[in-house]
Amino acid sequence: MSALLAVMAVVLDLWWGEPRRWHPLVGFGCCAQWIEQRLNRGGAIRGRLLGLVAVTLLVLPPVLLCLWLVHQPYLGVLISVLTLWFTLGLNSLRAHAQPIIYALSEGELGEARRLTARICSRDEATLEVERSAVESILENGSDAVFGALFWFCVAGAPGALAFRLINTLDACWGYKSERFLHFGWAAARLDDLVGLIPARLTALGYALCGNTRRALSCWRLQASAHDSPNAGPVMASGAGALGVRLGGPTRYRGIWVAKPYLGQGGSPRREDLQRALRLVERCLLLWLAAILSLQLVQLLLETW
Repeated sequence: MSALLAVMAVVLDLWWGEPRRWHPLVGFGCCAQWIEQRLNRGGAIRGRLLGLVAVTLLVLPPVLLCLWLVHQPYLGVLISVLTLWFTLGLNSLRAHAQPIIYALSEGELGEARRLTARICSRDEATLEVERSAVESILENGSDAVFGALFWFCVAGAPGALAFRLINTLDACWGYKSERFLHFGWAAARLDDLVGLIPARLTALGYALCGNTRRALSCWRLQASAHDSPNAGPVMASGAGALGVRLGGPTRYRGIWVAKPYLGQGGSPRREDLQRALRLVERCLLLWLAAILSLQLVQLLLETW
């Protein structure tokens, strides 16, 4: 049943995309901002404890509500599909990437840079559009698609919801700035934890859907150099699968950061944005085929 529900949610996402009005994550973001303004206090220990309290207050109630709803007769199936639908973001990923591709094709570098800055936390004036966009597509494929699918298969709609809410809080608070260094610690560590297995399965999927040998080699040799335990495997494998080189000096909020080089090949070009999207889409088909196959095997074993 979970495999069919996952397919239905993916179809909804590809067909309708994210809700344009009354998106639950918009309200969630407002609640997160309100709580952060009132609890982000104190030094290292107190700040981390209050950050953990904030994550608990924001994530636990909606997850428990979702857990109750999915166990209601008839309503449970609908809630499961709708929950996974709004936690998925492949359509949104396309919607953000396509205008960048169009702007580059029209030679509007300034517009392409502005659009790219909207999907990554880098300084607009200095970002390399093609590299930054490809990195964002690969990493968001893991965060906005495969992480939610993994936790849906493991823990149903409540699992997918918990993953997406934690990932959203990490995007809001998981910075090593003075403001969020301690308060955002819990959100960042929890995001690393819930993304640990999905990120590696995503990296494996990218490798199988692209240049497998090169992707696995880049993953093995380069991923550990990245400061994120999950983004490293995903981007190293994705870059190797595409045959491009990602990483390098990157400016965040006025500060230059020496990012490790990942992948093998030349710098990404405009056409590599579309290739990155296709890689994520092929990987999604592979995941769905694997999920359906595992569900079928399970049914056969239960029948025997």
